[in-house]
Amino acid sequence: MAGDIEAILETGSVAAIELAASAMAERGHTPGACANCTKPLVGPYCAVCGQPSKTHRRSVGILIHDLVTDFANMDSRMVRTARALLLQPGELPAAFRRGQTQPYSPAIRLYLFVSLVFFALLSVTNIAIVQFEIKATPQKVIWQNGQPFIANPAYDKNDDDPDARKTIKPLIPIKRAKALRPGGLFNYSEQAHFFTRIGAYRSSLPAAARDRLKDAGVVEVTGPGKKEADWVERNVYGTLNQLAADPAALNGPLTTWLPRVMFLLLPLYALLLALFHIRRRKDFFLVDHLVFSLNIHAFVFVILMVCVGLAQIMTGDTVSWIFFVGMSVYILLAMKRFYAQGWVMTAIKFLGVSAVYCIFFLLPAMVGVLALSVFGGNLG
Repeated sequence: MAGDIEAILETGSVAAIELAASAMAERGHTPGACANCTKPLVGPYCAVCGQPSKTHRRSVGILIHDLVTDFANMDSRMVRTARALLLQPGELPAAFRRGQTQPYSPAIRLYLFVSLVFFALLSVTNIAIVQFEIKATPQKVIWQNGQPFIANPAYDKNDDDPDARKTIKPLIPIKRAKALRPGGLFNYSEQAHFFTRIGAYRSSLPAAARDRLKDAGVVEVTGPGKKEADWVERNVYGTLNQLAADPAALNGPLTTWLPRVMFLLLPLYALLLALFHIRRRKDFFLVDHLVFSLNIHAFVFVILMVCVGLAQIMTGDTVSWIFFVGMSVYILLAMKRFYAQGWVMTAIKFLGVSAVYCIFFLLPAMVGVLALSVFGGNLG
């Protein structure tokens, strides 16, 4: 029905324009035609498509004037958007809900812009999101009935849980040839360093540990799962070799996959917000939650940019805490402004949404990003 009404109004508008053009012709005026839609022109702007009547071959002065005017309008909008994003948490989605869409940049455009600037800034400042420092601990070979074993780290970690120890083997069988290889065996671990300059960490593995790392693994796997285990070992130990040589080796794949995964998390966060505010579904539509989600994730990239700058003068651990505290405070204030509830209810929903989002969405997504980086064949 609404489409029919719009069609009738549009047809009536075109007919009115043609009548006005006929009346002008009767008075001796010859109306021109719009260069865009070819409809008769009865004024400085086309009444059908809105294009100005004089758009072609204008003077240089007019072109410069239009450029300055357009830039001033765009700059003013960008400044208002940036001020609201940084200093008024929740104002951008609240303005959208009120119908005030003209003063600020659209939510999706803002998100794409700040994410693009963030990844460009990373490449310019030579800062790595995360670097993995590979460490090696010597392992003792245990011989039983002529078969070599090594201690199972999972068994040792559960020394205070007798029930868990019943299901975990204390020893892992290894290949005899590897057990007899000069230099011994090593257990490898990694330490993550966030927001640090690329090249700040170098491999300190002993020569024997580096040689051992070049092997496909130390666990002897037999049976139906051998092919799959070999594939995992090749990729995992291959990645460890890459990280031993370059602790920032994962940053290339991370910057490839992270924007895609973050974009997929946007609607999930919006759905989670809708679920926690389901009693107010008549006041807050799904699109309102989605705009709020876009606003929050846009600020994620903004504070990440701040962290990149702080990483030049602060330690990675300190910068990580600044990111965590800053995001928590911002989201709490944004929810308070946007959903307009009391502090207690806002805090409860903030904690609930954050816990569910981090445990069931964000952490699995980050693990997935690392898995894609390791197994996606992007390291090289």
